[in-house]
Amino acid sequence: MDMRSRLNAALKTAMKEKDSERLTTLRLINAAIKDREIASRGEGEEVIVSDDDVLGILGKMVKQRQESAKAFEEGARLELAEKERAEIAVIEEFLPRQLNEEEVAKAVEEAISETGAESIRDMGKVMGVLKAKYTGQMDFGAVGPLVKAKLGC
Repeated sequence: MDMRSRLNAALKTAMKEKDSERLTTLRLINAAIKDREIASRGEGEEVIVSDDDVLGILGKMVKQRQESAKAFEEGARLELAEKERAEIAVIEEFLPRQLNEEEVAKAVEEAISETGAESIRDMGKVMGVLKAKYTGQMDFGAVGPLVKAKLGC
């Protein structure tokens, strides 16, 4: 089952169960996907967002909510931080399992050897390979410094 079908099935289930918090988050996900499709149409092409694009959107949404939850905690707004965490939990149901540190390090090593990367100039190639294979499974913001370190910078 593709990502859109899974999301729509979860949306219908949340409606039937009258789970308003889950329903709100699922609607936000659908809105983000539709926004991406509309933005693509503006470029003159009719595009249906792929599963990889959906994973990228979901990853971005999780990261935004993590940052918001942290800001709410720092501002002593714990109820809002909890709401953000609840949304993260719903979004993460649709993401693949996150790789642990060892698996990330191994994936970086494989990508470096696959691309033949030798210096920081090759970082884009390595990150491209990682994004193609592991979208939604790792935090690329945290992986960037690891790739730099492996390439000797």
